[in-house]
Amino acid sequence: MDDYIVRLDGICKSFPGVKALDQVRFRLKAGEVMALLGENGAGKSTLMKILSGIYTKDSGSMTIFGQPIEALTPKRSQELGIAIIHQELNMCRHLTVAENMFLGREKHNGILLSQKAMNEEAARILKSLDIDLDPTTPVGSLQVSKQQMVEIAKALSTNARILIMDEPTSALTSKEIEELFRIIHRLRDEGKGIVYISHRLEELQHIVDRVTILRDGQFILEADFDKISMSEIIANMVGREIKEKFPRVHCEKGKKILEVRNLNAGRMVRDVSFESYEGEILGFAGLMGAGRTETTRAIFGVDPKQSGQIFIDGKEVRITGPADAIRHGLVLAPEDRKKDGLCVKLSIRSNIELPNLDIACNNLGVVRRGLVSEMVAKAKAAFDIRMPNDQVNAGSLSGGNQQKVVVAKWLARESRVVIFDEPTRGIDVAAKVEIYHLMNRLKKQGISVIFVSSEMPEVLGIADRIIVMCDGRITGEMMIQDATQEKILELATRFENKLSIA
Repeated sequence: MDDYIVRLDGICKSFPGVKALDQVRFRLKAGEVMALLGENGAGKSTLMKILSGIYTKDSGSMTIFGQPIEALTPKRSQELGIAIIHQELNMCRHLTVAENMFLGREKHNGILLSQKAMNEEAARILKSLDIDLDPTTPVGSLQVSKQQMVEIAKALSTNARILIMDEPTSALTSKEIEELFRIIHRLRDEGKGIVYISHRLEELQHIVDRVTILRDGQFILEADFDKISMSEIIANMVGREIKEKFPRVHCEKGKKILEVRNLNAGRMVRDVSFESYEGEILGFAGLMGAGRTETTRAIFGVDPKQSGQIFIDGKEVRITGPADAIRHGLVLAPEDRKKDGLCVKLSIRSNIELPNLDIACNNLGVVRRGLVSEMVAKAKAAFDIRMPNDQVNAGSLSGGNQQKVVVAKWLARESRVVIFDEPTRGIDVAAKVEIYHLMNRLKKQGISVIFVSSEMPEVLGIADRIIVMCDGRITGEMMIQDATQEKILELATRFENKLSIA
């Protein structure tokens, strides 16, 4: 009998202008966690969308649980026991946990909806996973980690035997990741086949049994995880050896560019003061909920501030909204790229053009198309943005390429301060290095570079100076030569008991 519950052979899929998959093979066994790895644009999501019935393959063969399958639809895929948990959670925030779990498959008592039956079944499934959640709780009131658990419970409510997890830890804290891994181990022990897609390679050692690597839409290798090194995994993902994971350049520290004094904005930004200089990268570290993102939003003018002053090149500036910040040479690449950084239904060209209309238009307000074309070409070359043409919707790009567009649109401006909020979340190792090189390039140009990251190795690897936050306050500052993970963690947990807020 075949050990594989999924066999995909010779899978091909093309979109206008690009061949996403070319003769790809994939195997999955019951009771294993298979890591599906590759750079952004390698074809991972496309392959899984074919397996889950969202896309139809152009050619190739599929065998699922020993049954040859010519074509899948989402409904047929679900009937076969396949469930996909997307990176961007698809939850109806106004509905309860139980209602989300049975959305489209509601239980009825005759012609009436049976809330009681759904609540009871949801409670049973949640209890079987040791997830402490009330089925009647509105999903919108839950933390992202709990919403992730609801997605898993929803998949199991469909009797799923194959679970596809796409970047499930991208928005979770270390404690929440441990909880997720516990559930993954349990599901694997129950005989479920799990496909795990992640760019956080350090996670693999805790849960993965085998790896499959794709590159440029082609199958590269399949191997047992314990028989392949991390350097081999990275080299096969990118097609070359990455010699320096965290490239660092030395620059002389120049004059002060940005100064923030006594900034207060809501509950999560309390009396924040700091400075940044030419020739340095300033990193903000801390645990999730420390107030780092809220601080960047208040500085950029997205969120209103109650008090505080902002100085650029020694001159106080009044920032009441993002337009003010951009005009003064302060720009932000936000944490949530789809919600705040991109117009996903507009073209790549439009996304690069829109925030730069003040410099793209002539005196009559007419867009200079040639200048916009230069902006797009510059952005594509600087970041190796993989796109068939600049007219495709930004939402059709892979997560990494979307992040590149978010950052690249600011290249055309004479910015004095560039703030990156979680710029490498959800992107592959090679794309991360490209972002680091960009930061270094801006640093050498005398631009003040500030970046927020939840990954301590990244902060230690790229920053020249580190500011640590906890509970909306700055709890410490250190030069990189004095910094360690232990020191950062100590400062990041300084207020064990939450401070009361007047």
